[in-house]
Amino acid sequence: MSLMNTQIHLVSRPVGEPRADNFAQVEVPVPALEDGQVLVRHQFLSLDPYMRGRMDDAKSYAEPHPLNTPMIGGTVGLVEQSRHPAFQVGDPVVGMGGWQTYSVVDAQKPGMLRKADPRLPLSAYLGAVGMPGVTAWYGLTQIMQPQEGQTVTVSAASGAVGGALGQLAKVRGCRVVGIAGGPDKCAYVKDELGFDECIDYKACPDLKALRSALKAACPKGIDAHFENVGGMILDAVMLRANAFSRIAVCGMIAGYNGEPLPMANPSLILVNRMRIEGFIVSEHMQLWPQALKELGGLVAQGQLKYRESIAEGLEKAPEAFMGLLKGRNFGKQLVRIC
Repeated sequence: MSLMNTQIHLVSRPVGEPRADNFAQVEVPVPALEDGQVLVRHQFLSLDPYMRGRMDDAKSYAEPHPLNTPMIGGTVGLVEQSRHPAFQVGDPVVGMGGWQTYSVVDAQKPGMLRKADPRLPLSAYLGAVGMPGVTAWYGLTQIMQPQEGQTVTVSAASGAVGGALGQLAKVRGCRVVGIAGGPDKCAYVKDELGFDECIDYKACPDLKALRSALKAACPKGIDAHFENVGGMILDAVMLRANAFSRIAVCGMIAGYNGEPLPMANPSLILVNRMRIEGFIVSEHMQLWPQALKELGGLVAQGQLKYRESIAEGLEKAPEAFMGLLKGRNFGKQLVRIC
């Protein structure tokens, strides 16, 4: 009897916000392994905002995700079967297995699968010691480059990327101000992650109010900013930005469902001689070992804290993803598959 694999396929392109009927659950047999291949049984699936852009049939930094195939996604799990000498049954591994229970991986291709350190929680490899952590590390060290004593701000501060960014900046002696949605998230950012301040954007009904909150939290202005959201938040940050400030643009979640994101004061880029740079962390794989070494060390020492929101069961992935885009998660959004 063949081993069966449960998958969640993207079956139609969302128009605006994704809906449940854009996805379908499918059962397919697991194929027999060929030489060099490894079968991984996934334990956790990572859900991330970038997935929304891949659902559209539009020009972007990556090709649209093909319909009627399992959605892309980072995974961690255990080797179930192996026909590759470097991987043994039971090894904890990290890969891009997608929205499915099992994945067959060609382990002969570089970067397709890597072993996890069993001393660290496996789920951490999808957050603080994975793509989100490396994203924060790259934006901070390669683009923002803050100096000790400078003021750093970050939007979506309670999320996996924002939370890591702020803690990495604190390690470097910066004053760190987060922007998050709701008093509970702001309390977590300050009390548990150790940020100096956190602004509740939901308590700021317009640009003027958010600018005033940033002025109070950043009396010396903003030297470096990490952007996950865009829209009014970015406009408010630019109004408080210092000369020669740097902004690393990781995401624009405020416009992921097609909402327009005009910039209110683009002239400030020139007035303040600002550096604004977008980046895709997968284009900088040569720096991942350096980033992962620091991130893994900080997690092991308890100096890099993180929080997870876990949906139970692969069938909950679409609902959890739609909630992620609305900010319903608290910390890194995962799906426990088994």
